[in-house]
Amino acid sequence: EERFELLKTYEICAASGELGPKQRVGDEQVPEGFYSVTASAMNPASSYHLSFNVGYPNAYDKKLGRTGSLIMIHGDCVSIGCLAMTDEGIEEIYTLVDAAHRSGQKAVQVQLLPFRLTKKKLAQHKASEWHSFWQNLKQGYDLFEKHHIPPKVSVKDGEYVFE
Repeated sequence: EERFELLKTYEICAASGELGPKQRVGDEQVPEGFYSVTASAMNPASSYHLSFNVGYPNAYDKKLGRTGSLIMIHGDCVSIGCLAMTDEGIEEIYTLVDAAHRSGQKAVQVQLLPFRLTKKKLAQHKASEWHSFWQNLKQGYDLFEKHHIPPKVSVKDGEYVFE
C-alpha cells in the first residue's frame, strides 16, 4: 500500500466555536473526529465557491446522539460550524478530493482534529473536559503519523477503534 506524504498545508481562514466536538444542531461547533468524503458529497455549485460535506454525523457521533448535518469544507472565508478556506485553497483541495474519487477511491478520509495531537499539546489541555476524547482521537492520529496511511476506523463501546 502506498504511503501518504504531506503535499501542502492550508490555513483555515474561518471556523466557529471553541475546542471540543460538535454536539447538536446550532451549536456552531466544528466536528472533531474521523470522517469520510464520498463523491456524492462534492458540491461544485456551492454558494461558498466550492464545497464538500465532511460526513457529519458519522457512526461515532450518531452513537452519542449528536445532531446536525451539512458540515462543509468550503471557500469564502465565513463559518458557522464549517471549515472555511480561501477560495484558492478550496480550489486546490476540492480538485485533489475530486481526483481521488475519479481515480476510483470510494471515500477520502478527513481527520478533523482540535490541534496536532502531540503528547506535549495534549498535556497542555489536560484540564479540558474533552481530554479523554482527544486521547482516543490521538490513537488514530498516531497511527497515521507512524505509517502515513489513513487508519481504518470503526466504533465500539462508544469509542473510536483504529487498525
